Amino acid sequence: MWGAQNPLESSLGQKNVDYIHQTVRKTAVHTDRRCDTGSVLDLLADPYARKILTAANEEPMTAKALSEACDASLPTVYRRVATLDDHGLLEEETVVDPDGSHRSIYRTTVESVRATFDGDELTVAVDTRDELADNFADLWSDLRGGD
Repeated sequence: MWGAQNPLESSLGQKNVDYIHQTVRKTAVHTDRRCDTGSVLDLLADPYARKILTAANEEPMTAKALSEACDASLPTVYRRVATLDDHGLLEEETVVDPDGSHRSIYRTTVESVRATFDGDELTVAVDTRDELADNFADLWSDLRGGD
């Protein structure tokens, strides 16, 4: 991705880059106390929830655009969006247009989902995008001239 040398390494040093990656990794793991393993798996088993996550992963979308992309009614989309948001799998952002009108757009926060067995216990870990890390990456890209 960076070619021969990562620009972070050259400006911060490898030790600091490793620390940043470890810190980002720790903050990127989403553990939501409001949901248990069963509810996450049930939610991911729902075809509309999966379609919404997939569509909103491509680009942020309004509920109407999600409805069209997922071939689902608006009430179905709003119910799934609320549940996905409650579980930290989707985030809502309000966009204000130049004319002053506003609308909500939704984007997927999920990077990966892992299910592990430890003895007789099933654990589900959801890795989410770390917005701070994303913002830092965008800033770095802008500073470098938009590579």
